[in-house]
Amino acid sequence: MKNIVFILIVYLPFLQVSLTFGQNNDSAAITYKSEIEKFRKGKNIKLMYSESSPFEKAQLANFTGLKYFPADIKYKVEATIIKDTAPADVIMKTSTDREPLYVRYGVLNFRIDTFNLTLAVFQNKKMLDLSKDKKYLFVPFRDETSGKECYGGGRYIDCEIPESGNTLILDFNKAYNPYCAYNHKYSCVIPPEENTIQIRIEAGEKKYEEH
Repeated sequence: MKNIVFILIVYLPFLQVSLTFGQNNDSAAITYKSEIEKFRKGKNIKLMYSESSPFEKAQLANFTGLKYFPADIKYKVEATIIKDTAPADVIMKTSTDREPLYVRYGVLNFRIDTFNLTLAVFQNKKMLDLSKDKKYLFVPFRDETSGKECYGGGRYIDCEIPESGNTLILDFNKAYNPYCAYNHKYSCVIPPEENTIQIRIEAGEKKYEEH
């Protein structure tokens, strides 16, 4: 009996902490999923009513919203930025003959499950020249869902240079399709070969329809 009492006294506090930690994690995941759903609904509304929508009027007549993987917090990762010592200008390939100029800012190193992954990150040269905001970063990528559940031309993620430190949040749940996934009239950047991830990223936007 004394042994049982001793075990309860020693281990009960740890059990309570463990349960609380699990509840906090569950609560954070639920809150995060709610935020993502709100983000996605806002994008649907913008695509339906904005004058800059890539959809034709005929498409919007049957528009029921973009298609997504369920929000999964494991795809919201912390990435370490390694800035290129001498950022080089890069001519990006596109879905047309357009050749936009980008600056290769550096690479992002991050981990998903047991995989250590790297993506190059870019800045649009024209935007850098015209805008006072130099924080914007562009991450085009392909993965093992490209051409299957997701648009074959790849997807994009936007992020920003952190104000301090060398880490940022890379959220694949916010990965989105280029406009040419909806309308061939647009010219879209094709992710460079170095930005092909050899795993399935089951997060973010799926392909809208067959092209």
